[in-house]
Amino acid sequence: MTKLPTDISGRDLIRVLEKIGFVVKRQRGSHIILRRDSPFARIVVPDHKILRLGTLRAILHEAGLSADELINLL
Repeated sequence: MTKLPTDISGRDLIRVLEKIGFVVKRQRGSHIILRRDSPFARIVVPDHKILRLGTLRAILHEAGLSADELINLL
């Protein structure tokens, strides 16, 4: 099992999510809301310089991505 990167930003993660079909719908403050229609999923990504590992892990779980897939898409 690959370790999660510790230096990924919110913008970097949004670019990865856009590659797998998510679209930025709106932003409220520092939180960016992305949505995918098929299969339906809605994810909130904080626009921080460095995401905490727990936050990154939760977002990846909601998106259905593994750490290996994330690294390949970066």
